[in-house]
Amino acid sequence: MSFTVTILGNSSAKPTPKAHPSAQVVNFHEQHYLVDAGEGVQQQLIRRGINPLRLRAVFISHLHGDHCFGLFPLIATLGLEGKRTPLEIYAPAPMGEILDYHRRYFWDDLPFEVKWHEVRTTEHRIIFENRSLEVWSIPLRHRVPTAGFLFREKMPALNVDKFKIVKYNLSIAQIVEAKRGEDITLEDGTVLPNSEVAYLPHQPRSYAYLSDTNYSARAAERVQGVDLLYHETTYSANESQWAKGRGHSTTHEAARVAQLAGAKRLIIGHFSSRYKDPMPLVEECRTIFENTDLATEGETFTIE
Repeated sequence: MSFTVTILGNSSAKPTPKAHPSAQVVNFHEQHYLVDAGEGVQQQLIRRGINPLRLRAVFISHLHGDHCFGLFPLIATLGLEGKRTPLEIYAPAPMGEILDYHRRYFWDDLPFEVKWHEVRTTEHRIIFENRSLEVWSIPLRHRVPTAGFLFREKMPALNVDKFKIVKYNLSIAQIVEAKRGEDITLEDGTVLPNSEVAYLPHQPRSYAYLSDTNYSARAAERVQGVDLLYHETTYSANESQWAKGRGHSTTHEAARVAQLAGAKRLIIGHFSSRYKDPMPLVEECRTIFENTDLATEGETFTIE
């Protein structure tokens, strides 16, 4: 089952000719979730072949323009496209007031409901879930209330080995018991351990989005063992004072978070416009956390 992240924008606040501000799409089992919505996000969705009507929910980390200014024209476009089902938006306060303002002056005939859910940025808790996925808020350390997000797959259902079904002549009822994780009792009284006939198709997968923030060991603990970690890297290692004062992270700090979290892979973005070539930032991260890559705009990362 699919679990991917497509990068729509990877720059910081100041516009550049070649980069768009923060936005990503998480595709989990063909359910699409927008994470942050910097300016131009609707064009970026279309450019990457993602139909905006497929978005199930939007997660906004904080109310700085480079993370949310693209949300409002996107909502208007969804109305023009004929969206009818509600759009769920998870964001810190006062996003509700901002949405009400736009509804009053720009969306008076919007054909679908915009539902805002407040993300309490000081709380680490589940803010969204369905049968196979849960999304957790991760408190971050920025200049305004900010939360990261952890997308975590729930434990997948057990599969039953078809060869064992034939070998032990299992009934439908016994197959259902095996899928529930129960041991199986055969007609002759033999008890088959569940592990003999059933197996986990794959380990639950996870993706963490941490932007914008100062270095946070607590955030690293809360995404422990994550498969893919996105961490903002606004500054190079020698700009630590700038990073600290502006609520951002350096390359080495992002790499240390990945290391402390036991992440399998790190991707970095949200680069200051002063860096015309971001590859040296990747190389700085690799001195601490080798499996680091650039969150290149337009690239899709698959979580195995």
